[in-house]
Amino acid sequence: MQDIMMLVQDPAAWVALVTLVVMEVVLGIDNLIFISILTNKLPPEHREKARTLGIGLALIMRLVLLGTIAWIVKLTTPIFELFGHGFSWKDIILIAGGLFLLWKATKEIHHNVDPTDHDEDFIATAVATGFTAAIGQILLLDLVFSVDSIITAVGMTPHLPIMVVAVVAAVTVMLLAATPLANFIEKNPSIVMLALAFLMMIGMTLIAEGMGVHVPKGYVYAAMAFSALVEALNMLARNARRRRKQGSH
Repeated sequence: MQDIMMLVQDPAAWVALVTLVVMEVVLGIDNLIFISILTNKLPPEHREKARTLGIGLALIMRLVLLGTIAWIVKLTTPIFELFGHGFSWKDIILIAGGLFLLWKATKEIHHNVDPTDHDEDFIATAVATGFTAAIGQILLLDLVFSVDSIITAVGMTPHLPIMVVAVVAAVTVMLLAATPLANFIEKNPSIVMLALAFLMMIGMTLIAEGMGVHVPKGYVYAAMAFSALVEALNMLARNARRRRKQGSH
């Protein structure tokens, strides 16, 4: 209790907390895009439940990982070397997650380009199976992003209470933003393809990080923001043309 009171009175701790919350929220964007696209494949009555459950489980997973920080830190220790690069468990997790994202995004792009090919749909038609499959895939990506998130938190502050507050705050933001983002993506079909392209870029970034190639996150998010801005301008232009067309009739 005394340690917590000392942190509350320490300005540096507050700066670390705000910085870490912002960092965790930014890192959560990747996870949120994936959850939004995946849950939109479910029947409407199951979507919000799947998003809430998936994000809630992400919070539990991150809090559990925070309780095993000593083990998490060891994940960065190389366990074997290949082509002159030492691979750790963190690298393996990032590479596996990146490959999964590439596979998932590619399957979804194919399904959007050729929607008549039902054999390529990765969620079964049965509601129960679809819900279970969606939650399982959300958990798989939650694990990848949670490990990356916790290791980032450990590198920014040694204080566990700050990490816990930052993680809870970031996941709360994800929970509040999940449904509006998913609804926006569903109402704007062109956004779906852009979001899938984001997932492919994120997948490639994870693989590169796992291979020991550091990709500055600022470049990745700047590219995503620029692409989103261009798409927003396209949407405004399409809406303007639609209104002019309706006004001419």
